[in-house]
Amino acid sequence: MTFGDHLDDLARATGFLSRLPVPARHFEGHDGSLARAAGMFPLAGLAIGLGPGLVILALSWTGANPALTALITLITLTGLTGALHEDGLADSADALGARGGREHSLEIMKDSRIGTYGVLALLSAFSLKAVALTIVITVTGGWTALLLICATAAISRTTMIWHWTRLPPARPGGVASSVGAPEEAAAKLGYALGGASFLILVALSSGLIAALVSFVLIAAAIHRWTAVVCARIGGHTGDTLGATQQIAETVCLTTLALLL
Repeated sequence: MTFGDHLDDLARATGFLSRLPVPARHFEGHDGSLARAAGMFPLAGLAIGLGPGLVILALSWTGANPALTALITLITLTGLTGALHEDGLADSADALGARGGREHSLEIMKDSRIGTYGVLALLSAFSLKAVALTIVITVTGGWTALLLICATAAISRTTMIWHWTRLPPARPGGVASSVGAPEEAAAKLGYALGGASFLILVALSSGLIAALVSFVLIAAAIHRWTAVVCARIGGHTGDTLGATQQIAETVCLTTLALLL
């Protein structure tokens, strides 16, 4: 593969995962598959996390309140992704929290309305991230918080690749099925890029122990989440992929805050 191929994959991954503007030339003649572009999910995560990270840095320089800075940062992050992953978390929580079999759960995922489980999942995740990020900003300052938010954005999108490759599509014709499964080479590249980015950024900013502990806890959480999804609906959907990112992001920020 050439450098141009990797650049195309990065652009396609960023366009899929966010609302960041991407030049149209990267999509000319493309069939919409993410089988290869999935390997660039971690780097797309870094690009997505950079904007909110710069918000933290700018507000920290002005002496803004850390809690307010954390809220503005999370709102910025949500805006950049169009709440894509939050929607997946809410739909997954409603589907897996309700009683009933596999087909009932899949029907709930297709429903655009949000239920009690979805609301509670969103509130829990956002609250944990807001408090955790407030602690990170207060204790470490703007530069370290920038590195940690970028590291979190990278590793949380790496976990999407893992969840994606471990389960078959639960619903033929769904979003996750229509864009294809990550190629083996792309998945390996994604793991390498995501793991290295995360460990290096966290080790530099918070120490090697924090990097290793948070990495292990994220892996354990996503492994468990994937097992639950497999048991309930027998495969992944676009919603469970989004929920995977949100779970990893929440676990990551919470763990890093506890370790400070």
